[in-house]
Amino acid sequence: MTKPQIVVYSKPRCVKCDWTYKALDAKGITYDVVNLAEDENALEYVKDLGYLEAPVVVVDDQDHWSGFRPDHIDRIASHLTH
Repeated sequence: MTKPQIVVYSKPRCVKCDWTYKALDAKGITYDVVNLAEDENALEYVKDLGYLEAPVVVVDDQDHWSGFRPDHIDRIASHLTH
């Protein structure tokens, strides 16, 4: 199983974004960060997914969510360790 390329779409001064980074780091999950304030295409992408709140975490086309969701982070961590 290949590791998914997780992307966290974020914005500056976002507490839920910071919590998400810390939770991903604590689980040893690697991810890329895209700043929605600087990337208009990324902002359109997350809006097209139906999200209006940062962070938006995208694991793949079928697996994504918005906000701080430790339950989802635990779920993907368990998949990555098996």
